[in-house]
Amino acid sequence: MAVYFGADNIISPLGFTTAQNLEALIQGRTAVHKQRFAFSDSVFCCSKIEEIQLNDGFSAISNNPAFTQLEKMCIISIQDVVSHSGIDFNNKENLLIVSTTKGNIDILEGAYKNIDSKRAYLPVFAKTIGGYFGCANTPLVISNACISGLLAVIAAMRFIENGSFKNIVVCGADIVTEFTLSGFKSFNAMSEEPSKPFDKNRAGINLGEAASSILLSSDKISAVKISAGNSANDANHISGPSRNADGLYLAVKRTLEDAKTASVDFISAHGTATEFNDEMESVAFSRAQLNHVPLNSMKGYYGHTLGAAGVLESVIAVNALTSNTLFQSKGFELQGTTNELNVIKKTEQKTINSCLKTSSGFGGCNAAALFEKV
Repeated sequence: MAVYFGADNIISPLGFTTAQNLEALIQGRTAVHKQRFAFSDSVFCCSKIEEIQLNDGFSAISNNPAFTQLEKMCIISIQDVVSHSGIDFNNKENLLIVSTTKGNIDILEGAYKNIDSKRAYLPVFAKTIGGYFGCANTPLVISNACISGLLAVIAAMRFIENGSFKNIVVCGADIVTEFTLSGFKSFNAMSEEPSKPFDKNRAGINLGEAASSILLSSDKISAVKISAGNSANDANHISGPSRNADGLYLAVKRTLEDAKTASVDFISAHGTATEFNDEMESVAFSRAQLNHVPLNSMKGYYGHTLGAAGVLESVIAVNALTSNTLFQSKGFELQGTTNELNVIKKTEQKTINSCLKTSSGFGGCNAAALFEKV
């Protein structure tokens, strides 16, 4: 059974619709800037949604104040997909999947006075969102480090293929908080400047916050389908990726075998701009004989949005296919990996029919999926 992509949305500092975000990418604008936070004297380079912008966006669809920042982002994003698709979550044939790494982590930081602390638990967070939409099925939560978003898309594909559901909306979301910023800073993994994925002068990641949603369906509602997807864990290290890229290579290899495809027209890579991640990806793509394929990373535009990244980047990849657009990998200038990659230096129009989307994360987890025009 084929599984097709449908309506989608991106909520980010670059806009509250997919169209606004795509226009920002075409213009080469980034959401990543230097910012100060009350909890630290340090300046962090990250992307953050303005509270006023978020509250204005939410008030346009609801006057209920009893939601956290992350819940508001998810509700706005999902509502946009619902509005454009007519999807009805009261129907048992339809499911909501939420992907996140930290969920309502700011509850533990005392950000809300009148919010039940149990909403910091991921299932409770997801049920809160599901309750807003009157979901007949309990929303499914997928939280597996930085592959959460792409893994959720793959899980949705499999549920639809085996007939469990007809339509699934996947929403990925995470926010920038003291917890996430201080955690990555403790790894010495953060860059004080906008990140430069795969570049010789890269100095680490930027964090970002976003929510992104996409509909998958057994109905042929668009010209793009997800042909295959796999995950693999090399269990190399709690945070460091495998030097020989075993996990990512295996996920890519199995995905291409399952899709029975002869070609990949471009790669939407994970590309965090850390020394070890980018090098590992270059090894995996070289082993898969894909290092000549045009490749980009969206981290230079959004920072690393954690559990939202795989969904957000999938939305961009699907729209890249439909518009025949190869988006620049922002921040890249000089080859910075042992295995040379064909990193996209400028946004251009080109006929493209397939995209390999990859993600990697802490604990050695990796995921890959193939999107194709039909």
